[in-house]
Amino acid sequence: MRKLTTLALATAAAALLAGCSSTPMSEPTGPMSFFISSTGSGKGADLGGLAGADALCQRLAASAGAGAKTWRAYLSTPGTFPGANTPGVPGVNARDRIGNGPWFNAKGKLIARDVAHLHNGNNISKENALDEKGNIIKGRGDTPNEHDILTGSRADGTAFAPQTDTTCKSWTSSTDGSAIVGHHDRIGPLPDNWAKSWNFSHQSAGCSQQALVATGGAGRLYCFATN
Repeated sequence: MRKLTTLALATAAAALLAGCSSTPMSEPTGPMSFFISSTGSGKGADLGGLAGADALCQRLAASAGAGAKTWRAYLSTPGTFPGANTPGVPGVNARDRIGNGPWFNAKGKLIARDVAHLHNGNNISKENALDEKGNIIKGRGDTPNEHDILTGSRADGTAFAPQTDTTCKSWTSSTDGSAIVGHHDRIGPLPDNWAKSWNFSHQSAGCSQQALVATGGAGRLYCFATN
């Protein structure tokens, strides 16, 4: 057998390394642990508080065969300042309510590895942010546009200070206040980062179902499994 020359060996090794480096590592897959709710409360941003929002996520997950997990809505609520006779109440951060990850959509696609990845570099997009049935949610350019998802949160998943109502009275009002929303399709009227944020894009026009629809939403929530 003719021996390979040193040059031929080096060339073969280089080709092998190039082939290995060009083969992408496959992302993990898993059972559904994230979805956008296929419906809202029907009462605008009045979700019955955090407990009511969690119950909505749990009920929808159960209808899709994932009710054995514990589900939480990705929502923040502001705290309250101390009064003359009442102590202050700290806010609730959406990022602290949803477990540690990883999270996968209804088709097994990785959404985020952990809380840090969720808030920096996640895979949320119109194609990946599916409802519990695996359906795509309408976004900007569709009729109707429903890309506004209720969060009440800053970009890092924390609550706002209580001076301004950003959660429709902690998700109990369909009349007073407004709510911070994000865009699941990462598209807005302008190319600025605020317009493309999945969890912190703008405030709604109000808290009623009509007001949420007017600004491009339907009262939907992000739901995450904590386990």
